[in-house]
Amino acid sequence: MAQVTILGSGGFGLSLALTAYRNGHSVRVWSKFSEELEAIRRDGEHKQKLPGVPIPEEIELTDRLDCITGSDLVLFGIPSRFVRDTVRLAAPYITESMVVVNTGKGLEEGSLKTLSQVFKEELPVGIPIVILTGPSHAEEVGIGVPTTIVAASEDESAAAMVQEYLSSQVLRIYLSSDVIGCEIGGALKNIIALCAGVCDGLGFGDNTKAALMTRGMHEITNLGLAMGGKRETFSGLSGVGDLIVTCCSMHSRNRRAGILIGEGMSPEEAVKMVGTVEGYYCCHAAWELAKRMNVTMPITEQLYKVLFEGGDVKKSLGALMSRPKKRECEPLEKV
Repeated sequence: MAQVTILGSGGFGLSLALTAYRNGHSVRVWSKFSEELEAIRRDGEHKQKLPGVPIPEEIELTDRLDCITGSDLVLFGIPSRFVRDTVRLAAPYITESMVVVNTGKGLEEGSLKTLSQVFKEELPVGIPIVILTGPSHAEEVGIGVPTTIVAASEDESAAAMVQEYLSSQVLRIYLSSDVIGCEIGGALKNIIALCAGVCDGLGFGDNTKAALMTRGMHEITNLGLAMGGKRETFSGLSGVGDLIVTCCSMHSRNRRAGILIGEGMSPEEAVKMVGTVEGYYCCHAAWELAKRMNVTMPITEQLYKVLFEGGDVKKSLGALMSRPKKRECEPLEKV
């Protein structure tokens, strides 16, 4: 039996806490929001994030970060824009005997770094870092719907430990060494899912969404390759798999926010109504990164204009449809 500590009491953090608990491990869940923990204790569930999914009393809930002490596995289930601050707070309790896992999907605003790069900067040298990513809505993982994801790490033994501790009859975990590819796929699919929601809100059909997802995957792959990712990663679970589930499901906050924007709500209001919308924050960072890497990303560019420059969604669609005629498959595209 291992000691597994989850930092973050959101839906995905709790779903992984349940996964570890069902596998026979000792589990703690930390949150800085003591009132949220009290509500979970009182109700026996997280009524907002995982309604109807019981949280057993044996899973310890705490607002003390020293709960990390003695852990074998420390999983961060923190929204991307809060990752650095949380890792910095947790770092004094993390030792080389532990494996650190990040489940957040995004890029850091300002630095444009991937989250694994943020972890490396804030943790002591030598701490193994694993990225857990793929098509995995918390609402389904929590109730045991069969799910398949990827554990990516430069340290194969650390990824294998995560695979061993968390795999079950309903959660299958594959291993990958392509950390950058898995991170770019997981982060940028949120941008395309926001766009997919906009198309839904505008009343467009399957043809439009299929085109958007396919060309969106092309953009994600181009940026990922420019950053050193492997092409095959983007056709896998952390690439096209995660893109499909996020663009097509109403579990997706990115898609739901996009629908509201397509229906005429301002981006700021949509994000406020839906909650954490990773694609909103990632779009700004991804567009800046694309310009820095000299990679063409027309869908990301048009969403950026809608989200941050007051652009009109129909004009953005027109701009995409009227781009210069070209072959479908070209070498790595440059601006």
